Amino acid sequence: MAPEPTLLDRPRRPTNPPPLDWLTLADAFEAACLLRCMPPPAVAGARRPASTYRPATVEFNREEAAQRMRQLLARLDVAVEHELAVGGLRRRYELHRLSVPRAHQPAYASLLAAGWRQGRRELLGGPVPGASMARRVWRPRLAAAAWRAALLAGGRHVRRHILGVRLTDRELAAVLVRGAALLDVPALLRPGTGCFLVSVADGPDRQRILHSAALGPARASVQT
Repeated sequence: MAPEPTLLDRPRRPTNPPPLDWLTLADAFEAACLLRCMPPPAVAGARRPASTYRPATVEFNREEAAQRMRQLLARLDVAVEHELAVGGLRRRYELHRLSVPRAHQPAYASLLAAGWRQGRRELLGGPVPGASMARRVWRPRLAAAAWRAALLAGGRHVRRHILGVRLTDRELAAVLVRGAALLDVPALLRPGTGCFLVSVADGPDRQRILHSAALGPARASVQT
C-alpha cells in the first residue's frame, strides 16, 4: 500500500506579496490611474484588457499629466525617459512620450499592478470596523489621487453646472464615484458613446473635488 502523503508532499500555495506601505501605495495607485486614463491601443482588432495594460511607453497630450507621472515614478525609484513631439500646422499640439527602460520595466509593472489592486480594494471596499487611524486618513487621500489623475489626464467635460471627466475605463469610473463619496461629494456616472462620464455638481461639490485633488506640499511620512 502506498504511503499516505505528508504535508511536505502537498503543493505549496503561491505567497502573496506584502501590501505596499501607504506612501508607496498612494504614488503607485495615482500612477496606475494616470495610465488608465489613457485609452489602450488596439491590438489585432481588439483592445487589450485594462487589467493587463501596463505599457512601458505611454503618451500624454498634456504636459501637466506627463510631469506628474514622471514625479510619481521618480518617487517609486523607476527611471523614465521623456520625449516631446510637436506637430500640427494651424493648430499646434504637443505629445509627451514617457518610456521606462527595460531594466526598470519589471519593477514598474509590479508596482503599478499592486498599487491599482490595493488602492481599488481600499476605495471600493466598505467601511472596516475598527479601522486604524492611518487607514481613515489615507482612504480619502487615495480618492483624491484618483481624481487628480483623472483631472490631469482624462477628458475634461466642464459645463456651467458640472465638472466632469470622460474615461474609457469602467473600473476607474467606479473608483471615481466611490472616491467622491469618501470626499463627501455625490458623483454621477453616465455611460456615453465609447466612454463613461463621471461628474459632480458645480458649486461646493466642484470646489471640494478641486481642493482635494490639488497638488500639495512634499509628502511627509505617516505611521502605518
